[in-house]
Amino acid sequence: MINRKSDIRHMEKKQPSVIVALVPLAVLIVILALNVSLFGDDALSFSNQIALLFSAAIAGIIGLIYGTNFSEQLDGVIDNIKQAIPAIIVLLLIGSLAGSWLFGGIVPAMIYYGLEILNPDYFLFTACIISAVVSIATGSSWGTIATVGIALLGIGKTMDIHEGLIAGAIISGAYFGDKMSPLSDTTNLAPAVAGTDLFSHIRYMTITTIPSIIVTLIIFLVIGLSFDKSIDVESSSAVTQLLADQFNLSPILFLVPAVVIVLIIKKVPAIPSLAIGSVLGIIAGFLFQTNVIDFLFTEGLYTSEYAMAMTALGADFSIPSNDPILSELLSTGGMRGMLGTIWLILCAMIFGGIMEKSGCLRTISEALLSFASGQTGLIGTTAATSIFMNFTASDQYLAIVVPGRMYKDAYRKLNLHPVNLSRTLEDAGTVTSVLIPWNTCGAAQAGVMGVATAVYWPFCFFCLLSPISTMAVSALNIRIKKLDDSTKIEN
Repeated sequence: MINRKSDIRHMEKKQPSVIVALVPLAVLIVILALNVSLFGDDALSFSNQIALLFSAAIAGIIGLIYGTNFSEQLDGVIDNIKQAIPAIIVLLLIGSLAGSWLFGGIVPAMIYYGLEILNPDYFLFTACIISAVVSIATGSSWGTIATVGIALLGIGKTMDIHEGLIAGAIISGAYFGDKMSPLSDTTNLAPAVAGTDLFSHIRYMTITTIPSIIVTLIIFLVIGLSFDKSIDVESSSAVTQLLADQFNLSPILFLVPAVVIVLIIKKVPAIPSLAIGSVLGIIAGFLFQTNVIDFLFTEGLYTSEYAMAMTALGADFSIPSNDPILSELLSTGGMRGMLGTIWLILCAMIFGGIMEKSGCLRTISEALLSFASGQTGLIGTTAATSIFMNFTASDQYLAIVVPGRMYKDAYRKLNLHPVNLSRTLEDAGTVTSVLIPWNTCGAAQAGVMGVATAVYWPFCFFCLLSPISTMAVSALNIRIKKLDDSTKIEN
């Protein structure tokens, strides 16, 4: 009897039409555009969260009309939030890492030595390369941006370079490394979903990825060489002197980020690696920055070392300075500073979960599948679906898994090797996630760097070029691998 009722309920469910399914997404885009026009960068603080919840409510109503009850929709939300929990924990630990590394003098040391070494003309070019190298070594764009990325951002700001350009260079390099590193989770996920092996996937990605990063580096080099040559000499010299006066700066401090990078290379999970890095930052502060501690006591800001350490890890922490640039660099929000970003991610997960359970995502995905005719059409549709999933499901993993499952058989039918699918998933799914403010990646990087997604995305040239590269290679039929007879039998 119970099974019969269940069958009846299942039969009563209907799938919304394409027009109906697009309504929540259209409403979201309109409200987000309005928020940006009214609130600017502050849209991420509260209004975009409300937009996601309002759009989720519309998707929920559509789900109810088409036979998906509230309990099922809630289950979808819970499942989505569960997937985001590791990212939320990582974000909290990144907040604590930033505070502890400021307290320990690690970030000031990175800025100081960076200003001594890096030339402003080549800074964007160099920042992109440094981020790429660290990301390849660690397999983590998030870890790269949270460590060397924060320091590079501080150096670039001191040189009076636009923060969007700096963030764009860092993100471009970090996501290049994330794509090409065998240690990266997305680089392992894409071939697993598509049905090919890791190193074939990496080799095949070079066809689109290497040209994209070369063009990106050329753009940053040209921009850097066009800078006003007088922009930063005096301000940079003043900042380095102030840092040297205020902190005990030593190359020994670089042991702390080195430990974190080695842990990640050794495949220690991000959560314990960042936690260890945060603790080491506090220890470095007590060992090396006694003059900073004395200064904070003298200013009457803290009554004990314990209160100082706890504030650095969890709340707004700053070291006062008369220099406005340095004052901005020597402040952080700790774990509490990540709460706005976490709020955004939770709202995005609610929207994505309800969109999936209401049948809206399925309807739109099936509509996109109808365009997948011919080689170029199929690859283009795969890329569009990955980008669409980043917009709606707000998660780069879903942007890889869902299209990968949807189009796997279609690639076989067109005699296309799975490496074509896995490469497209990375070119369009992995790298575009950071360009969307409410996606977990976009929200995380905006929160970590303190630069709004709308400010940095126009300068993430590598992320913008990657989907274009994969489409160009397909349209021009450049090294599109076909299935051989043995592969057909195996798959």
